[in-house]
Amino acid sequence: MNVDALLKEKGRRVITMRPNSPLPTVIRRMKLERIGAVILSDDGETIDGILSERDIVNGLAERGADLLDCKAADIMTREVITCAPGDNIKQVMVKMTVQRIRHVPVMQDNRLAGLISIGDVVKHRLQEAELETTVLRDAYLAAH
Repeated sequence: MNVDALLKEKGRRVITMRPNSPLPTVIRRMKLERIGAVILSDDGETIDGILSERDIVNGLAERGADLLDCKAADIMTREVITCAPGDNIKQVMVKMTVQRIRHVPVMQDNRLAGLISIGDVVKHRLQEAELETTVLRDAYLAAH
């Protein structure tokens, strides 16, 4: 399965906010949307950065309570690892594991086309394993 097929199942909606958004506003939005990362973009199509729960925790460790006076751009990850719709899910999983990231924006023609999380990938792999188990069980029962 490729990334595009996964996006067709889960949807292509991506939460974006402007990099100059006050950090408390971004954090509230993440809580309301129940998401672990938000794409930071001035135009909603290109990626200026990504802000994850990890960025917030690291910022808190470095700046303490002063973090709440910051803008999202002050602590966002600027070098964002992305994938393409045609990429294989297993390849993206390897990328996530090696880079130690949990959210990968999907880019198509230099535009934001979706976002997949490690949860999306694990869910897909579990469904795949369940299907394989069912097929093997059915084949075994049919043979006996």
